[in-house]
Amino acid sequence: MLRLSVKTFAILVLFLQMPGVYAFDMEKDNAPVEVIIPTVLPFIFSDVSPTGSDVTLVIRVTAEVTNAWFDASAPYRLFAQGVYSKIENRPSSESQNNRNINIACLYASYHVLNSLLPQRNGEWREMLKSVGLDPDDASQDITTPIGIGNVAGKAIVDFREHDGMNQLGDHGGRLYNLEPYADYTGFEPFNTAYELRDPSKWQPGVLPTGNGTFRVQQFVTPQYRKVVPYSFDNPNQFNTPRPVASNPKGPHGRQAYKQQADEVLQASANLTDYEKMIAELFNNKVRGLGFSVLYAAQSHDLDLLDFITLDFMTNAAAFDAGIVSWNEKAKWNAVRPFSAIRYLYGSRNVTAWGGPGQGTVIDLPANEWKEYLNLPDHPEYPSVSTAVCEAQAQAARRFFGSDELNWSVPAPKGTSTIEPGITPAADITLGPWATWTAFAEDCGLSRLWGGLHFRAAIEASRVFGPQVGELAYQFVQRHLEGAD
Repeated sequence: MLRLSVKTFAILVLFLQMPGVYAFDMEKDNAPVEVIIPTVLPFIFSDVSPTGSDVTLVIRVTAEVTNAWFDASAPYRLFAQGVYSKIENRPSSESQNNRNINIACLYASYHVLNSLLPQRNGEWREMLKSVGLDPDDASQDITTPIGIGNVAGKAIVDFREHDGMNQLGDHGGRLYNLEPYADYTGFEPFNTAYELRDPSKWQPGVLPTGNGTFRVQQFVTPQYRKVVPYSFDNPNQFNTPRPVASNPKGPHGRQAYKQQADEVLQASANLTDYEKMIAELFNNKVRGLGFSVLYAAQSHDLDLLDFITLDFMTNAAAFDAGIVSWNEKAKWNAVRPFSAIRYLYGSRNVTAWGGPGQGTVIDLPANEWKEYLNLPDHPEYPSVSTAVCEAQAQAARRFFGSDELNWSVPAPKGTSTIEPGITPAADITLGPWATWTAFAEDCGLSRLWGGLHFRAAIEASRVFGPQVGELAYQFVQRHLEGAD
């Protein structure tokens, strides 16, 4: 059984504890949920932000770690083969309890985490030591769980360190002054942060970093569109329609441009506490995406192997949906709402949310308008958050054979990260989302409520997101059957 106890769930949801504060049973418990996730999450939040510009890196970490579990556990299934390692399947007697699977998953995760976040090697070593394992055991004996974990983890690292993301900063044979995750595609925005030369194109924002300093946005990891996906060959097979309403000089003209900008303004002016907290939930890819899957696994009482399958499947879906989104973002390079609103209204007053604690104001100069959520470092169209939610939802529907979800999230009074101590004004409950369809619907709308996207970007992602989720489901199924 998954054994996601109330105590363990509290660790995951509230991040109040680190692993090792309770007795872990290697034979009965679930190392991915009870050891690895609680170890990794604090460093995703501290080293890799889950709420904005680092979304591509968050998805990369979660996809590779869950891939480590899948490939390390594959030999303990009847026919399965890993994605990057083809290790002979072990006798069924070796998977009568969770011990061997847990050990293999821990060692595979150790290698992947050291590749992705090498500065945290001390924490990854302690993760293994906390459950009685030796991080220096480098066995390659694939008849043992330690050897299986080592081989599986290293195979993922060997492939993914040079999968197009420039993780090591050595693209093109660079030897010195390496720049991990640096762009090598030569992407340049058409507009500058200080001049909107083309009102249909993305304009980098100027964002405060604190203490009177500011930075100009750059398209974060534009090379993500060139990363090798899991479930398809070429992201160009998912073409989104041209965002015609985002061009005031195009065939649909200024009226369509103004209409979509006004919809964002109207949403901003009418923001409710519920909409604010929904926007914040789905802006956090760990809380919005990751915890919905954990809840679904718990509610279906999944065993260890089924949990690993579900978590890798949904993360592979999100990873691949992100690649498609980045491919289309680079292609269309579309304007964000803040630029369109300033272009249309200049210094004239608009009615909108006036900033933290200000509520709705009627005298806000348009060139001072701000999104409720923090502005991401990439072009507007399509919505990556909508795409990954839709992809995850489809993969989960196929896995469970049902659209049922029934997930809700408490939002206690004053727990907003944007308006702490103010929003919500009283305890509320987000959801409940009876279905994955409803979950994905609110995920998309949250980007409109947050002021980050026009509706067209959300609708475009609703088309290709489920297609990617279906492909991810089929991809994992083929590996479970040993056919890939």
